[in-house]
Amino acid sequence: MEIILAKSAGFCFGVDRAVKLTYRLLAQGRRVATLGPLIHNPQVVADLESRGALVCAGVEEVPQGYEVVIRSHGVPRAVYDALAARGLTVHDATCPFVAKIHTIAAEAGAAGALLLVAGNEAHPEVQGIVGHATGPVRVFADEKALAAFLPSFSPSGAVYAVAQTTLGVQNWENYKETLKKWCTNLKIFDTICNATWTRQQEAEALSQRCDRMVIIGGRHSSNTQKLFQVAAKHTRAITVETAGDLDRAWLKGARTVGVTAGASTPSSVIEEVLSTMNEEIRDDMSFAEMLDASEAKPLFVGKIVKAQVVEVTPAECKVSIDGSKHTGVVRLEAMTRDPNAKMEDLVKVGDELDLVVVKTNDQEGVDTLSRVRFEEQKGMKDVSEACENGTVMEGDVVEANKGGVVVMVKGVRVFVPRSQATLRRDEDYTKLVGSHVRLVITECAGRKIVGSINKVTAEENKVKREEFWKNVEVDKHYQGVVKSLTSYGAFVDVGGVDGLCHISELSWSNIKHPSEVVNVGDTIDVYVKSYDPETQKVSLGYKKEEDNPWEKLKTDIPVGTEFTAPVVSITKFGAFVRILPGVDGLVHISEISHDRVNKVSDVLKVGDEVRAKLLGVDFDRKRISLSIKACLDELAEEAGEVLEEVADKVTEAAAEVADTVAALKEEAEAAPAEAAEAEAPAAAADEPAEKPAE
Repeated sequence: MEIILAKSAGFCFGVDRAVKLTYRLLAQGRRVATLGPLIHNPQVVADLESRGALVCAGVEEVPQGYEVVIRSHGVPRAVYDALAARGLTVHDATCPFVAKIHTIAAEAGAAGALLLVAGNEAHPEVQGIVGHATGPVRVFADEKALAAFLPSFSPSGAVYAVAQTTLGVQNWENYKETLKKWCTNLKIFDTICNATWTRQQEAEALSQRCDRMVIIGGRHSSNTQKLFQVAAKHTRAITVETAGDLDRAWLKGARTVGVTAGASTPSSVIEEVLSTMNEEIRDDMSFAEMLDASEAKPLFVGKIVKAQVVEVTPAECKVSIDGSKHTGVVRLEAMTRDPNAKMEDLVKVGDELDLVVVKTNDQEGVDTLSRVRFEEQKGMKDVSEACENGTVMEGDVVEANKGGVVVMVKGVRVFVPRSQATLRRDEDYTKLVGSHVRLVITECAGRKIVGSINKVTAEENKVKREEFWKNVEVDKHYQGVVKSLTSYGAFVDVGGVDGLCHISELSWSNIKHPSEVVNVGDTIDVYVKSYDPETQKVSLGYKKEEDNPWEKLKTDIPVGTEFTAPVVSITKFGAFVRILPGVDGLVHISEISHDRVNKVSDVLKVGDEVRAKLLGVDFDRKRISLSIKACLDELAEEAGEVLEEVADKVTEAAAEVADTVAALKEEAEAAPAEAAEAEAPAAAADEPAEKPAE
């Protein structure tokens, strides 16, 4: 087997410059942070991290005291402004080819031209280009997207066209032909970098004379994927990140193998892959003999295999691997992430599974396999493609930290910075935990995968806003979600549009802050009070007319009614008493007491329960007059009447007592005489009469 290495494989100028700069700063003992992975090569990024470099998703995550390296992809103008605002030391490693496009983007706006960018909208390089545009800009990823856009644009309009530096050369040539046919005022800038042109041309030529093509580079590197696409048109091609990804069986039978590498691939990785392939050449004969002598297909770590379940136990299941005489074992934790799951509920004997080899043991003939790893790899492939294509994905938010939230997407952990989690800065992003969300993958480099929820939310809200303004009417009711609170009211999302419910519209009572009535995240029924399509402002109401306490006052408490109520405030001229929630009446200082009151606080204090009488109500001016002393007069009259009744009853009772006493006295006086008369005859008969003692 002959191995042919492309002349231009490996680091391009811009990547080499950025990597050397970062290593030099670290060697000098500087504390270094990069905005995103420095390059799309996980091995280099991991090595930099081991030396102390931090990978930060945004400027806000950079710790104070760290120096920032801007990677070769470049960043939007706003990032430079944010770095300057924080006073951070910046080392700009933006590739000169990319920086040139930034200048063109700014010039397009100054010339009043539309900037057309051919590339992946989610790629950091394209985001940086868009961030330097000073006028209208449109990004398209393929011929279909371009064709869909052009009919809406005037052919005579000024257009500046640029390409992502790693764009496929043939694709760019096709786009230029399409643009030339449509646009009459067109300026085309060939911004694909020289290294990309050279690599793709070499890959094109090499793939036409080789049986196999091996492309070395990060799985999420754009230029690596473009090289693969070019080579795959002419021969069997494969991408590998390291030598460990090589499949010996895939190379078998090849006479000539071409090798090239993406612009982010270090020379050490290229050398490792070449060395491994050379070993395969030396061992080819014995390997072929072994393969012919056995029906078993070789297994290696990372290989995806099909297997059939032959035995199930609570802790694991044993499988028969297709094309191999080895027995495979899948432990429970490698079968599922659910800690409460049981193996017997997940599989049964006879089930066919897709698995990944995680450990081989040729001596004992037992291999360790993983269903979880297979799902991760499959999910990783889907996530990578979604990043490349800008596809919207779905996932569950599983945790939150100070930097943002983590979303599980097809078994892959995707980090969403807090700035990309919600549309509003003051919105509590931690409340997303446990929710199912839609997001796009904005960066995919090794283990660092970054996504954005608010990009999807913003697009969905755009559709909702159009629907809202199309059908909005005064007094129309909406089920809205409270998004934020201010001292003057609550902002409520009523369908992609945030309307303001003023604090005065939240409650009939006098409240000091909206949080007394609603909280962020509450779903409430609101109605439109007014709206202005030009300024995009909506005024909402929340309190209901049927709950108006003034109406209750009118029907339930007529003038002259007396009631007991609390004092809620004291003024120099009187005291306010709470009649109903939201309705306070004034007891003027002259209506507090019959005695002269010099200072209201000498007589009353907040919280006192007082008896008051409703003297009058001005419903138009919402003013109520109350009197405490009027109740005192009535109390006095009632007390007088009670005293008169008591006096009359006392007089009657006294007369009855006098009559009773007189009658008792008469009876007492008459009793001795009657007794004497009764005893006289008996005494005369028994003994001589004696003079009675006095």
